[in-house]
Amino acid sequence: MPNRSETLAKAATLRAVFEAQGAVVVEPPILQPAETLLDLYGEDIRARAYVTSDALRGEQMLRPDYTVPVVQMHMAHGAEPARYTYAGEVFRRQERDLARANEFIQVGYEVFDRTDPAAADAEVFALISQALSGLGVKPVTGDIGILMAAVEGLETTQKRKDALMRHIWRPRRFRALLDRFSGKTAVPASRAALLAGDLHNDAPMIGLRSAQEIDDRIEALRADAAAPAISGEQVSLIAALLETREVMPNALSRLYDLAVDLPAISGAVDRVAARSDALAARGIDTATLVFDAGYGRVSMEYYDGFVFGFRADTRPDLPAVASGGRYDALTRRLGQGGEIPAVGGVMRPGLMLELEGMQ
Repeated sequence: MPNRSETLAKAATLRAVFEAQGAVVVEPPILQPAETLLDLYGEDIRARAYVTSDALRGEQMLRPDYTVPVVQMHMAHGAEPARYTYAGEVFRRQERDLARANEFIQVGYEVFDRTDPAAADAEVFALISQALSGLGVKPVTGDIGILMAAVEGLETTQKRKDALMRHIWRPRRFRALLDRFSGKTAVPASRAALLAGDLHNDAPMIGLRSAQEIDDRIEALRADAAAPAISGEQVSLIAALLETREVMPNALSRLYDLAVDLPAISGAVDRVAARSDALAARGIDTATLVFDAGYGRVSMEYYDGFVFGFRADTRPDLPAVASGGRYDALTRRLGQGGEIPAVGGVMRPGLMLELEGMQ
């Protein structure tokens, strides 16, 4: 295992690669305000954050990643276009696997540029791919935006679309909702009784909801139950989309076929095609690059477009050596009315050194 000084030296070397691209070095504080930022991470990261508090600053957390604080910093006073790089510790509790590090060094590169998003995606991916050359890692790419577009194109109520959209990053819950909205699974007996008005009105009030809030929730459930079911054809198309895992040329062919029956995804598929061209222009062999339409659904919930990861061939037990993606919506949430297309990626120099030591 590499020691701390070796890992820091490797991190400095990697960061210098991004500085050579014109990236500004940033170092957000280790302690970050928890109240706002925790909501921007996925369930997994939220559950693993180290949180503390004091009377003056309120709830704080040790930074679980760099991207969110860098976006917050940029949206407050950053210029356009902008490139940032960083190297330092991030912290995540590991209560289920004590063999995994709860503190590790992360090196990253973030690009804020509205000129050509496909080119920016390719820039980030290609630079990280080059840095990992020779380590025996394989990349996989995806695009969360395709599934988002498919959900928005469903012939159903906006409330059902909103519910599915909230659970895109929770595959089991997403599938359960899709089955329920399509009528594939039966309504639980307790809910059926509630919708039919068969529950006793004199039941005791338990919890913090008022009687009016409870009545409003029941009416919302009744309205949902009365909505037409999502067609089996549309459910099958979503399933076929999520099963798409091919090398890039084959994946694009498959996605364009699906777009005939799912026209809502056409724009998102065009963006994948533009990105493929940009990656090829950067020297990436797209003929062997894997595209998985379901990839990235259990990572950071702020990704809303391109996603990628690199894993070691010979060490499936290791987490991703590098990962990243596009997070345009995050800049909108933190931008106080402003937004800018943005993409970034991170590498773990400690894991890179470990792989180098195996060669």
